[in-house]
Amino acid sequence: MWKNIALFLIGGLLGTGFGVAVGFFAFPYVFPPPPAMESLTAAEKTKLVARGDFIHANPADPIHYGEGKVQVYERTVYLDRDFKVGPGPKFHVYLVPKAKIRATGDLDGLMYVDLGRLRAFEGSQNYTIPAGVDLADYPSVVIWCAQFNVSISPADLQREG
Repeated sequence: MWKNIALFLIGGLLGTGFGVAVGFFAFPYVFPPPPAMESLTAAEKTKLVARGDFIHANPADPIHYGEGKVQVYERTVYLDRDFKVGPGPKFHVYLVPKAKIRATGDLDGLMYVDLGRLRAFEGSQNYTIPAGVDLADYPSVVIWCAQFNVSISPADLQREG
């Protein structure tokens, strides 16, 4: 009798834990947040420094993808209206001092600039570049999952003028 009760309780705890874990991963897919709709102010549009396109770096990975345009101004990184990434936890926007980021290991040992947590999985968003950052040293913008240390989507930047 006690053995059956113990097995029931253990099964209940394991089942609950599994259900909660699945819920954390499924929640963004079932109840996605609305797209962001930020725009640039005249002060933020001072000078376009670079632009690029987010790519799906590993087509064999259907979960970690991204698409859309990014524009880098003197003090702002702007993700365009067509920006979209697959949902997940703790995504951040990084300025990276290396071109052609394609794999998670490409960021090992690099001193990137974390512009903050991604506010939406799609739509236009602005991220302020900290004072003192020389944009010539950062040829890539990367969407990064800080929780699992995984590259989600890189964008190679092409300098303007």
